[in-house]
Order: sequence, then structure tokens, then C-alpha cells
Amino acid sequence: MRAAPLASQVQSPTARKLSPSAAKLRLLKTLRCTLRYEKKAWECGALRVAGVDEVGRGSLFGPVVAAAVILDPAYRVRGLRDSKLLEPERREVLAVRIREHAIAWSIAAVDAARIDQINIYQASRVAMREAVMQLAPCADHLLIDALKIDCDLPQRAIIHGDALSASIAAASILAKVERDRMMCEWDAVFPLYGLASHKGYSTPRHLAALREHGPCPLHRQSFAPVWQNPVPQEVFAFMAEDEAVDLTAEDLAG
Repeated sequence: MRAAPLASQVQSPTARKLSPSAAKLRLLKTLRCTLRYEKKAWECGALRVAGVDEVGRGSLFGPVVAAAVILDPAYRVRGLRDSKLLEPERREVLAVRIREHAIAWSIAAVDAARIDQINIYQASRVAMREAVMQLAPCADHLLIDALKIDCDLPQRAIIHGDALSASIAAASILAKVERDRMMCEWDAVFPLYGLASHKGYSTPRHLAALREHGPCPLHRQSFAPVWQNPVPQEVFAFMAEDEAVDLTAEDLAG
């Protein structure tokens, strides 16, 4: 007769069905966001340590947005953590405090057309680099969420950096608030897609709108849910007409 499994060995239905995104959020909630990485850089002689992060990498619509933030060691912005773990209202409050008290901060974006040209990974790196280059005063050490950028400054890539480093968390908050603002503005231009509610991500509502209406000019054409859509994008016809007009004008000029 087999012994009954111990309670600790029995997985609940919820645990067995936990999605990858839910599992990641559960992990992030266990991590502590501190200044330990910044302190290590300061101890090595760095004076202006910038945290760098991006948002919108997985979106189907619009730009990827990056931010860089140099926190003031003398002022603690309380409540910093990964922007995904914060309510929108809390992000807005923290964004104001970050902008008011940081030594420097900047935001940069790479649009959907460029993303389609160079891929989302490279576009994220470009946006991050541009944000770093815009800092004034400039940084002398970088802490970056998960990757490295083309920059001569000393830098450290930190997995789950936006949940571990206060500077990276601050950057993630500024980038998230800015991109959400952009999506709300574009929602008024392209109301069929509900951008204000899902910010361009692959939600059931967004996918349903793509199936019904097809993509708009600011959707990322290189992303499978967009290019696999059965509804053709009318803008391509307009682009073809424009190209034809340009060629005709060029021929006439010749």
C-alpha cells in the first residue's frame, strides 16, 4: 500500500498552471531593491552612477522607450522598485520625485520603423545608449538592466536589475510613465485598438482588433502577431503610390 504524499509535496492546481509571466512577477516581488550596486561603484571611485532601463520591448505597437537616471546619494527616493510592480498612480508620484531630486535624468525612444529595421533587441540598446548620452552632467558608471550597450563607460549588466538596483528601478519608472503617456496620446489617433488600456501589448483585446481591422502604420511589422494578421495594411498601398510618384518626378527631372 502506497503512502499518501506529504502536503508539502502536493502542488495546487494554481501552482501547476502558473504562467511564465506570473512566475516572473512572483519572483520579482521577492527581490529587494537597494543601493548595493551603486555603493560598490561609488567605492570604486565612480561619482555619477546611472541606472538604465527600457520599456516596451514586448509591445506590438509604437516605440521602445529607455531612461537613464543618476540618483543623488544624499537624497533617498523611497518606494523605488520595478515599475511592473507598481500601480500607475504610484508610478506617477515616484516619477515626479525622481525628476525633482535626481542629479540627472533623460529619456530616449526608438520608433516602430527603426525597430523593424534593426530588431527589438538592437533598438532597445540604441534607445538606452541615447538616453545615457543625453545625461547632463554625464555619467561615469552605468548599471543596466540585463544587457550592455555600445558605450565606453564602465558598465554592469544586472539580471532583474529593475528589481534589485534603485537607479535602474528609477529609470524603469520614468520610461514606463513616458511610454504610457505616449500610448494614451496615440489612443486618440488610433481608437480602434484600445491602446490606452493595454499600451500596445499582446492582449486578447488588441489581438482581436488586429484581426478585425489589421495593423496601423505604427504597429511593428516585424512582430509575428502583426505580420501574420490576415487583414492587409492599407498604408502599404499609400507608400507604394508615394514611391511611384517619387520615381516619376525623378525620371522627369532626369
